[in-house]
Amino acid sequence: MNSETAVSLGGYFVLMLGIGLYAWRKSTSNVSEFMLGGRNLPPAVAALSAGASDMSGWMLMGLPGAVYLAGYSAVWIAVGLTFGAWANYRLVAPRLRAYTEIADDAVTIPDYLEKRFEDRSRNLRVIASLVIVVFFTLYTSAGLVAGGKLFEASFGYDYRFGLILTASVVVLYTLFGGFLAVSLTDFVQGCIMFIALVLVPIVAIAAVGGWGDTQAAATAINPDYFDWFAGISTLGIISSLAWGLGYFGQPHIIVRFMAVRSVKDMPATRRIGMSWMIVTVVGAVLCGIGGLAYVAQNNIALADPETIFIVLSQTLFHPYIAGFLLAAILAAIMSTISSQLLVSSSSLTEDFYKTFYRTSASQTELVMVGRAATLLVAIVAVFLALDRSSSILSLVGNAWAGFGAAFGPVILLSLHWRRMSRQGALAGIISGASTVLIWLYAPFTINGQAPTDVVYEIIPGFIISTIAAVTVSGFGKAAPDTLKKNFSAMLDAQ
Repeated sequence: MNSETAVSLGGYFVLMLGIGLYAWRKSTSNVSEFMLGGRNLPPAVAALSAGASDMSGWMLMGLPGAVYLAGYSAVWIAVGLTFGAWANYRLVAPRLRAYTEIADDAVTIPDYLEKRFEDRSRNLRVIASLVIVVFFTLYTSAGLVAGGKLFEASFGYDYRFGLILTASVVVLYTLFGGFLAVSLTDFVQGCIMFIALVLVPIVAIAAVGGWGDTQAAATAINPDYFDWFAGISTLGIISSLAWGLGYFGQPHIIVRFMAVRSVKDMPATRRIGMSWMIVTVVGAVLCGIGGLAYVAQNNIALADPETIFIVLSQTLFHPYIAGFLLAAILAAIMSTISSQLLVSSSSLTEDFYKTFYRTSASQTELVMVGRAATLLVAIVAVFLALDRSSSILSLVGNAWAGFGAAFGPVILLSLHWRRMSRQGALAGIISGASTVLIWLYAPFTINGQAPTDVVYEIIPGFIISTIAAVTVSGFGKAAPDTLKKNFSAMLDAQ
């Protein structure tokens, strides 16, 4: 590793750990502080934290790599995600912030669902928690794969060393500072990602000779490179756009809405979050395009397209700046991993340990259990990530679909339909998660193809979950007066 680059990365690691220690001293004395930051996040911190935890290594590795290979036809996913994020801010954010506080100050998604529907059987909480732990462990492993690939491609280190180093730093600051540390580090990481995704594509395209030369170089390699519809079917476009449906059910994203200091801050949060997202998504797409042209022009051998951002950073910039840019990838990876670890540990602590094992546990005990749960999930994710051949995009896609189908329809209906019932919510979660798993591991084919090659699994999962939730709720009993009262209070507050 170049010494200047090492200094930049070392400084980044120290900064993240420093923020973790600051948050540890600031506020981790009780579960609400450790898991939700006391519901006191300013709009900018909430917005960039949601964005950074959302995009992960996909933004700087997965998306540029996909565009590098396929051109504009790979951009449909980004289009779907952008519209989905906007809809999430409009349809979920203000109502969820208001409702989780009205519903006896719920601090996790399973906690919210149980209190929203007054589920005394605890079945809703248990099923929702199981879905979160299973899919988030898979999701976390995707981030660790990206960390391992970064150190392997950038510095020639062993893949497993990079994986373990990434996991160690994230676990340390998450253990120390809880939600506040995760949110503050996400804010810093979001700023780093923003700068990197503006700087790298501009310099890469300029190095090729400008946009005209970049287009010419890419077209010479693939004449259909700038054709939005080349090599992709109608179902393929629908599948790509359907990524946007996943936003409504991502616990690590929507928990940020629960933590914003006031419903009145939501418009500002939305404007900041969407501005950040549009700029960074466009930058990631341009990295793929400019990267293809630059690699072709300079006869660079690129073994893994998902490392194109790394190659551009190392070849176009001074080592100090390259270290900063590589820190942007770590920022993207670590922001998502830390959020996922915290949500998983929150679910294990609040929804299992406190609910079924130690109902009288003290706040200090619960915080300690939350830290232990964070470490446990991280260890399991590390073992899953040991296979470096795993595609970041496919791992993220599977987990994204699982959450989107299991929770998306249920969260939307719970916030917008007064008659939604406990049984309907349970049916929606089970049917959505089951459909995604069946689609992924189905023993059947569709026209000789695997189901996932025909249509993205979130589509059948989301549809079936919605139908199940609405149908079962429609045949169930009318909501109790207390639930109707809470729903009206939510409408008045948001």
